[in-house]
Amino acid sequence: MKLSRAKIIGLVCVLAAVAVVGGVFAFQAAQPEPPAPVELTKVNGYLGGEKISLFEDEEFTKLAEQAGLDISYRKAGSLAMMEASTEGMNYLFPSSQAAVEYGHELGVASTSEQIVLNSPIVIYTYRSVADALVGSGIMAKDDDAYTMNVDAAVQAMLADKTWADLGYTAGYGQFRIDSTDPAASNSGNEWAALIANSLAGGRPATVETIERDADAIRAIFSKSGWMETSSEDSFSQFLTLGEGSKPMMVGYESQVLDLAVNEPDLYEQVKGDLVVAYTTPTVWSTHVLMALDENGERLSEFFMSDEVQQLAWERHGFRGASQLGTDSASRFGVTGIAERVPAAVELPAPDAMRRLIEVVSGA
Repeated sequence: MKLSRAKIIGLVCVLAAVAVVGGVFAFQAAQPEPPAPVELTKVNGYLGGEKISLFEDEEFTKLAEQAGLDISYRKAGSLAMMEASTEGMNYLFPSSQAAVEYGHELGVASTSEQIVLNSPIVIYTYRSVADALVGSGIMAKDDDAYTMNVDAAVQAMLADKTWADLGYTAGYGQFRIDSTDPAASNSGNEWAALIANSLAGGRPATVETIERDADAIRAIFSKSGWMETSSEDSFSQFLTLGEGSKPMMVGYESQVLDLAVNEPDLYEQVKGDLVVAYTTPTVWSTHVLMALDENGERLSEFFMSDEVQQLAWERHGFRGASQLGTDSASRFGVTGIAERVPAAVELPAPDAMRRLIEVVSGA
């Protein structure tokens, strides 16, 4: 039977379509099976507020998922978390070794402990306050960099000096330096250690010197009244309320660096007045990841990865536990930030820190 031209064309089209469909099926059959979704390991724990910005960073979350981790947290002060229930928790992330030792005293059982981040204690204040106090000997200025003499500040507070006595005539009432609650939060606790060291003649305080100086230590903290239990909450209040309410406060160097990167509009508003002053001496805040089980240990390994260490420095201002990411601090564009932290001292020994916590708690 002779086919017409139209039928021949139609048959060719049908055969071509069959070939295309068959080719598609053959191609799909040859492809490897798509990888099964990775089941993420949930990791829960406590951490200080100053690290929340890092944990909420989208890049941090992405890196965690690549490592097979789904990380969540509850905010708690470094000392307070040691007293909290660890049921269902895989890690604790305090901001100092002293808090870790406090946890040991309370019976907190960890499977591993690793210093993963570092940040020195600094004083946050305002340019008008800092410049007014330069003449008192409490503050010193070198170009745009400020330092604060701990010994001079402690003696001024014990002498009940007013802001006006020290040259800051706009200040109301007695000179004070606000901090977080030293019985609950690490930055306040490390400030208490600096005060105790100063009263001990510049040496790490001992149980004996803390007993001797207990009334003086309490008197200094009583000037501040209500104290926050979170360093991040305290810093936020400092920025919000201004110099009339919080002329000076204790914080971490990382807080202003994090602000400059992650809240540039807010930093732009405050940078002309904000002063970062390194205390002389200062102490390092060592952020220790305490793993409570195998999942917590996986988190610790994740934090020590090059990618996380670099992210923690470049976007959140934490000086890492490794050398990676510790390029020039000028990357942040924050005036007065030191390339190398000057005049750092050791904290008192664990038994002395334990007694100091009792003293500032009123015991």
